[in-house]
Amino acid sequence: MKIDRLDHFVLTVADIGATCDFYRRALGMEILTFADGRKALGFGDQKINLHQRGRESEPKASRPVPGSGDFCLTTTVPLEEVAAHLRQAGIAIELGPVARTGARAALRSIYFRDPDGNLVEVANET
Repeated sequence: MKIDRLDHFVLTVADIGATCDFYRRALGMEILTFADGRKALGFGDQKINLHQRGRESEPKASRPVPGSGDFCLTTTVPLEEVAAHLRQAGIAIELGPVARTGARAALRSIYFRDPDGNLVEVANET
């Protein structure tokens, strides 16, 4: 067996509207609506499905809680431009740029937090 790629992952959040607004504003993600009005954040050919805390869809993680996510997204936009955009949007950069090791290549990354405290890494492959 061989896995090809990540299709989607799920974030449990306190406020779906605030989360959608943040990711659209911060990272230009598209807000998707599917299956009985559920929401997701689309980018490239992947998505982040959103579960409202206390109203998670089944099946779900054993202990879904807002703020437990920690993930890395890559971009071809120069990291300096990403950082400037985030700062202009009032989003504090917690760390970076720093060197990291990615799945395909070395990375240069910055880190910040979403409204639930999830750690978001945005990186350029180097």
